[in-house]
Amino acid sequence: MKKLKTTDHSLPNQRKVAIVTGAGSGIGKYSSLALLSEGYFVTLAGRRQEPLEAVAKESGLPESHTLILPTDVSKPNDVRNLFTKTQEKFGRLDLLFNNAGISAPSCLLEDISYEEWQTVVNVNLTGAFLCTQEAFNLMKNQCPKGGRIINNGSISAHVPRPNTAPYATTKHAITGLTKSTALDGRKYNIACGQIDIGNAATEMTAKSENGIPQPNGSIVVEPTMDAQNVAQAVTYMAGLPLDTNVQFMTIMATKMPYIGRG
Repeated sequence: MKKLKTTDHSLPNQRKVAIVTGAGSGIGKYSSLALLSEGYFVTLAGRRQEPLEAVAKESGLPESHTLILPTDVSKPNDVRNLFTKTQEKFGRLDLLFNNAGISAPSCLLEDISYEEWQTVVNVNLTGAFLCTQEAFNLMKNQCPKGGRIINNGSISAHVPRPNTAPYATTKHAITGLTKSTALDGRKYNIACGQIDIGNAATEMTAKSENGIPQPNGSIVVEPTMDAQNVAQAVTYMAGLPLDTNVQFMTIMATKMPYIGRG
């Protein structure tokens, strides 16, 4: 994939500003580091401050290039503060990567508790919606107007795994949010696309190193891919001009059992 040209930080009017949710680990961490290496100024949002600080330190860039904000995306006040503080420090917003997400323990659909269901919905779906609303309010009123939103969907936005109803349902719903955002954002010059990821090697997939349940009842150790490849894909989508959009991208371990799943 072609490497994007790094922004010249000596030209403030050319700098790009991004917010990444779930930035302390996994895809959020690698994507934040990739964006920083491409010249973005990045607000790192996540539940815990320490991992966010570690990402900022790993970038090797001055503190002025990052803003660390512990944030629970399921809470409207936290989300509002996230965007307010970003605007106060950087002056604008060019990219929102709605990446924060959680899963519930594997469970028979009929045994999922209300609390487990609601927790996943609050973070994965409501959190992305709240961040999208705030991004609209900022992007449509800044000069130049507009920006880009990338939603982290998942392979599960297309085909669920067994016993993962809360996660799969919210990821299917993210596709609806992506489409509505892309449509409603046109008048504000806001582009929105979705990246659907399969088996990137992160802390989340490490939990499945002994195998993942398959629809036929078997347990299979599935192939994974380097999460850096996902970060590179995110920076590609982010780096396009606003008159061009990757509406949906699927990036996955080549040999994972997705095509033909079931």
